[in-house]
Amino acid sequence: MRVIDATTIAQALPFEQLVPALRALFAQGCEVPARQILPIDTPGGEVLTTMLMPAWVVGQFYGVKVINMSPANAARGLPGLHASYLLHDAVTGVPLCVMDGDELTLRRTAAASALAASYLARHDARHLLVVGAGRVAALLPQAYRAVRDIQRVTVWARREDEAQRLAQLWQSQGFEAQAVQDLQAAVKAADIISCATLASSPVVHGDWLQAGSHLDLIGSFTPAMREADDACFDGAALFVDTPEALKKSGDLLGPLANGVITPDDVRADLAALCRGHVLGRETDQERTVFKSVGTALEDLAAAMQVWGLVN
Repeated sequence: MRVIDATTIAQALPFEQLVPALRALFAQGCEVPARQILPIDTPGGEVLTTMLMPAWVVGQFYGVKVINMSPANAARGLPGLHASYLLHDAVTGVPLCVMDGDELTLRRTAAASALAASYLARHDARHLLVVGAGRVAALLPQAYRAVRDIQRVTVWARREDEAQRLAQLWQSQGFEAQAVQDLQAAVKAADIISCATLASSPVVHGDWLQAGSHLDLIGSFTPAMREADDACFDGAALFVDTPEALKKSGDLLGPLANGVITPDDVRADLAALCRGHVLGRETDQERTVFKSVGTALEDLAAAMQVWGLVN
């Protein structure tokens, strides 16, 4: 069984290839059981939380991602999250390889946002605003450049030094990039606003969003997390990666509870977009919102792409 490290995964998954790979598997479909969450007691009384995310294409590949989350790791000088991905032959069950799950997750997450934008962002979108300065945020300009002619990138983060660091990175990649301190002005100026934060209260407000803008919400993957206020959804064309987003994301649970939106207001998920069942953006003046929480389908699509290129 092969071991595939993060560097190899990054090299095998340029966004120009990963985005089409996601599009193809969303269109085709695969088996995606509900993710399982296991609390694991430790001798110190802390709880190690393990999440299992399986998916398979009948007769081809079966994969499962194992994510271990330990909040106490910060005190140990360790990352709080570790992930691995095990890919199998779906007929024989033979393990084919184990992959670095962190890098796989980072790249498929950014690629899913770009895939959505290929349907939802205006075709003439050139200016991307990234809200947040983490590892997913760092990949977003490259991912979006695979689907739109992104020329200008601005970044806002709570820590200005982190925003400056990302701006310098993107400048080295050929983008016109700069860090900004006025988030409201930055939102108003951008064509695409992509949020990748761990915020527990809204950082983007609906009255800042302009007609024709596209808002991408990555970070709120639990009910306690929010990146956008209720007004962001009022009057917007709403799309999700999977229907699971309506059950997991505080960004959606809040406006649902407040009567701002209903489940019927979700125009489509990524599968419907990729299959051509729904057109996506309908006019240049329409304001669109995409909310993702991640799915094992994306992990499997990325893992199959890696395996096909390195095997």
